[in-house]
Amino acid sequence: MADQSTKENNKETAAEGAQHHGDQGISRRRLLGTAGATGLALGAAGGATGYAVGASDGDSGSSGSSLALTSVGADMAMFHGKHQPGITEGLQASGHLVAFDLAAGAGRTEAAALLRRWSDTARRLMAGEAAAHDDTDVARDAGPSSLTVTFGFGYGFFARTGLEKQRPVALDPLPEFSSDHLDKARSNGDLWVQIGANDALVAFHALRAVQKDAGSAARVRWQMNGFNRSPGATGRPMTARNLMGQIDGTRNPKPSEADFDQRIFVPASGEPSWMANGSYAVVRRIRMLLDDWEQLSVKQQEDVVGRRKANGAPLSGGTETTAMDLEKVDANGDLVVPINAHARITRPDENGGAAILRRPFSFHDGIGADGTPDAGLLFVCWQADPLRGFVPVQRKLDRGDALSKFIRHESSGLFAVPGGAGEGEYVGQWLLEG
Repeated sequence: MADQSTKENNKETAAEGAQHHGDQGISRRRLLGTAGATGLALGAAGGATGYAVGASDGDSGSSGSSLALTSVGADMAMFHGKHQPGITEGLQASGHLVAFDLAAGAGRTEAAALLRRWSDTARRLMAGEAAAHDDTDVARDAGPSSLTVTFGFGYGFFARTGLEKQRPVALDPLPEFSSDHLDKARSNGDLWVQIGANDALVAFHALRAVQKDAGSAARVRWQMNGFNRSPGATGRPMTARNLMGQIDGTRNPKPSEADFDQRIFVPASGEPSWMANGSYAVVRRIRMLLDDWEQLSVKQQEDVVGRRKANGAPLSGGTETTAMDLEKVDANGDLVVPINAHARITRPDENGGAAILRRPFSFHDGIGADGTPDAGLLFVCWQADPLRGFVPVQRKLDRGDALSKFIRHESSGLFAVPGGAGEGEYVGQWLLEG
């Protein structure tokens, strides 16, 4: 739950999406009489209209125009590209994370056929088309709705396919952390799929299609469902809030930053070569102990986080994007931002420059017999190397983050996500056929 932001992500990719939009035909499921007919429905980031869930204008007092809800379905992300979709786009309203294990007897050949099927299905659905076979019609009346489908490989995949020599060192298992209470049955997996969309039916349709495509080659290991604020729900674009009510994502790296690619993506010259332009996803199911959290006063909650609950501004003053003054003290000589505040501990300059691109979903999986909500964050973060991204930040949090007593890490996964597929290619082709 590092304190970073997705500001500008959609703006960075909107122009690229507009360039390709003219080549996309309007499918039978594109919305009629919406922005798709007015030219507003562009954008590889699903937000060319200037509104993206989770994007931030950086100033709670500034104004902005909200996206007309009738245009949500027409927004389209691109399947083919340098990077896979679902990494730099803004947060989506509905999401599914699902991990598969290869079936007994399935190897490299079966895995290649599966990734070919999955890639074709993802390309079709992201364009607003029906699946190639046995489409369920769940999303029949909707447009693409910014659907993204992302594929990754887990540690065990390489032994199962005889590709151990191609397994990246960066995919070595994560170290243990003192805050871990991990359920192994809901952790890791040979294959990982991330699905996100701004319509819940579109997202479910993609999940069902991916599951059906797996056929006899792979079985579901675990599956989780998440959500974020819907486009158009606020009067202006703003950083998302989590289930603790805190603005969450203020300091995310931005594509406009000179070192963004260096921090988030494996370089074209990196090793192994099949991971060029790819990234590593750390996935954590983080349960929030909301009953305990909500017993705190707003002032106590702000001291835990290090930011104002109302607008995300640092306790040292200013607006959401104002630099935090770590040395500022109050009239009693006490630090205004407590030494163990979450926002202080997760700052890149407090972690040797370590930075991660956070792209989470909230979750709520019901209420227990004791009335305790099973709710929290499906934490997904992206980095070029988890040993230089997630690991140092989590180690620092492990040593004294004030937020740690109000959360519990219940499952974990690390996946190698290769670069995007070119026209006529499928995701992972350079690994499986190289």
